[in-house]
Amino acid sequence: MVGHVHLKVADLERAVRFYSEVLGFDVMQRMGTSAAFLGTGGYHHHIGLNTWESKDGPPPPPGCTGLFHVAFRYPDRSALAEALRRLQRHGIPLEGAADHGVSEALYLRDQDGNGIELYYDRPREEWPTDPDGSLAMFTRPLDLQALLLE
Repeated sequence: MVGHVHLKVADLERAVRFYSEVLGFDVMQRMGTSAAFLGTGGYHHHIGLNTWESKDGPPPPPGCTGLFHVAFRYPDRSALAEALRRLQRHGIPLEGAADHGVSEALYLRDQDGNGIELYYDRPREEWPTDPDGSLAMFTRPLDLQALLLE
């Protein structure tokens, strides 16, 4: 099980605003002007942000190794719909939106180029399966208008 993710960022204040105001995380603790820890539901942190090795640095160039994206699971479809509304209010573009059968997901990047997936899992009894009972995930376009009606 993954406990949290810690991201290098160029501008701590900008990153804290994005993860709190746009994605809805709560600032739980700050370490001066070089690090912050954000979480939800009173948890000490799901995300650590720091500038220890990256202050004012550029995003990594395409074609390099590193984190593809970090995924944040929302408790239900209505919470994912509210996340989409916040993205739209803040003018944050999506790179993609997909229905995977087991989940619905929104894909974007933060200002430091970190890939982010926002998703919710459907109940297990709704997961698609093959005739032999094995999982049969897929990728189809997500109907954003239907999501916004949630």
